[in-house]
Amino acid sequence: MKDFNPNELRNAFGSFMTGVTVVTTRAPDGTPVGFTANSFSSVSLDPPLLLVCPGRFLSSYETFHNATHFAVSVLAEGQEDVSNTFASFKGDRFARAAHGDDLHGIPFIRGAVARFSCVTHQAIPAGDHTILLGEVKDFDHSGDAGLGYAGGRYFSLGLEREASESIAQGAVVGAIIETPAGILLEETPDGLRPPQIIARTRTNQLEALGAGLVARGISANLGRVYSAFDDRRLAAHHTYVLATGAAPAKAGYLRCIAPPDLPGQRYTTPAIATMMARFALETRTRTFTLYLGDEGTGDTHQT
Repeated sequence: MKDFNPNELRNAFGSFMTGVTVVTTRAPDGTPVGFTANSFSSVSLDPPLLLVCPGRFLSSYETFHNATHFAVSVLAEGQEDVSNTFASFKGDRFARAAHGDDLHGIPFIRGAVARFSCVTHQAIPAGDHTILLGEVKDFDHSGDAGLGYAGGRYFSLGLEREASESIAQGAVVGAIIETPAGILLEETPDGLRPPQIIARTRTNQLEALGAGLVARGISANLGRVYSAFDDRRLAAHHTYVLATGAAPAKAGYLRCIAPPDLPGQRYTTPAIATMMARFALETRTRTFTLYLGDEGTGDTHQT
């Protein structure tokens, strides 16, 4: 049998995009217990079965392995704090999350997009986990968007969709391009800015951005939306995406700036200055958020 590197195998498993759930039950003394899991799957409609996989590393593992009832709450967009609490907080997790009890007296998470109340159908030991099969006795769902998880990070389909749709409104579209030499920026009389185009139509704007970059001698792989905002001073919508690429052979009006030096540069607008300062900060941890708002106020979201 081939020996696998556990971390590499974990990363390979983590490439599968999932939702995020909190699995809950009660200990024999009535104490509520719960853990965060993305190892959740529907199994059967007749009878209605689902499964979750508590790991032996859990302090509550024996409680779940021997539970007669349990509940699964599918977390909603914006419930990252709930996920983090039930994944790592050592204190009273339920004191930090709004919750109620199901028909069996098992706690569930309020605000979740779906909730399943189960009777244990079978508990099957499987390596360092147990496959806990539950027969669904009650459920509800809101139809809202759920919280996503892949590659060790949360993502939000709803927020990504909102940001992507903003591109289709007609806008300035640009790219924050990471190269081995630094972040690629255009030098203008008014200051620096990411390479960008003025979108003339509402369709194929990312394709137009790609073509515009090629026309300037810039080779880049465009990624996800990083910032989408309305600049009221300029009466224009701006959308910037993350990208990777190579430093151009001829610099000309293009400059490569090391991420730590980005906040000290002069930019064309205060909104771009704020965006680049945020990018410099997030580069340290490689945890890039999504900004939605206007040139002065808005919110950042984990994606």
